[in-house]
Amino acid sequence: MNVAAPASLIRLTTLAVLATLGLLAPVNAQNQVKPIDPNSPNNLRPTAQNNSLMSIEGGDRLMTEAAQAVTAQNYPLAAKKLQEARQVYNQLSNFYQDLNSSFSGIDNRVSDSQRQKAFLTAQKRDEATYQLALVHRAQNQPELAVPLLVQIIKSQNPTRELGKKAYQQLFELGFVDAPYPRQGGNSSSQK
Repeated sequence: MNVAAPASLIRLTTLAVLATLGLLAPVNAQNQVKPIDPNSPNNLRPTAQNNSLMSIEGGDRLMTEAAQAVTAQNYPLAAKKLQEARQVYNQLSNFYQDLNSSFSGIDNRVSDSQRQKAFLTAQKRDEATYQLALVHRAQNQPELAVPLLVQIIKSQNPTRELGKKAYQQLFELGFVDAPYPRQGGNSSSQK
């Protein structure tokens, strides 16, 4: 009887359950709405928006904390921070895309602004995903890195720099066997 197969299945199932619970859990208690500054009644924006976890700055803070954890070789903490950053950036990208769609044809200036923010946060999400895949590789967990790398290629396209880097990681892991881009600059298929 092969005991390793059920153990790895249990480990993957546990990781899937933990990931799902992480998506369902509230982002953070710090993500509460900040009151409007009474000393500036004309300012209708929250005074401490960049202190919120649900902001681009909040995601960037998580990325910095993850980089510090990697430097200290604390890979479990780095993975946790990168996963949180991915979730923040993904939620932001979805929210900005929804706002873009809502303002499309109504106010093009607002729509374009939200589209640019959706693109920026999607790029940051993919960068966080790539860093998380590298952390999984450092922990000798290719089974966790491969799906992330494939997600990046799907999101970025294999012709963009991050897509190429993700594919190179898959090639190094042995998941794919054809190098890309091909040597000699020709990436079209030959028969």
